[in-house]
Amino acid sequence: MADTRILTFTDKKKLEEQLEELNVERKKVAEEIQIARGFGDLSENAEYDAAKAREAEVYGKISEIQGILNTAQFVDDNDVSSDTCALGTVVRVLDMEYDEEDEYTLVGYTEADPIKLFISNESPIGKALTDTDGKGTGARVGDIVEANTPGGIIKLKVLGIRKR
Repeated sequence: MADTRILTFTDKKKLEEQLEELNVERKKVAEEIQIARGFGDLSENAEYDAAKAREAEVYGKISEIQGILNTAQFVDDNDVSSDTCALGTVVRVLDMEYDEEDEYTLVGYTEADPIKLFISNESPIGKALTDTDGKGTGARVGDIVEANTPGGIIKLKVLGIRKR
């Protein structure tokens, strides 16, 4: 990924917890491989193959999380301003096509939960609200943004911004 991910300290904590769990899992998988090696011929050893596949999966996830932790920019969502849409803000918007109001909480991707309207800054709506000019400038109250969603382009008017 060429762009630097912008995440909250809550995201960082969740990623670090996942990394700890994966390190425990890595040790378990190493033990499973040792046990499977004792079953004989490795070319026809299903337990060994399964353990090696799990090992590759765990190492892949560890590498991915370490990469994110090493390259992401972390922001303190407690220090955000309510002047513009940014991670850690709650944004009340008007869907201009349907004349309906929604309230989105802008979060990093580990906290995203679209059902609760917790949206990532990487989602189409989150990106439209937090990056109005392609340089990371968030929308302000009164701004109208366009989000290119899988269902088509939607126009949202920002009605209010507050801290989370």
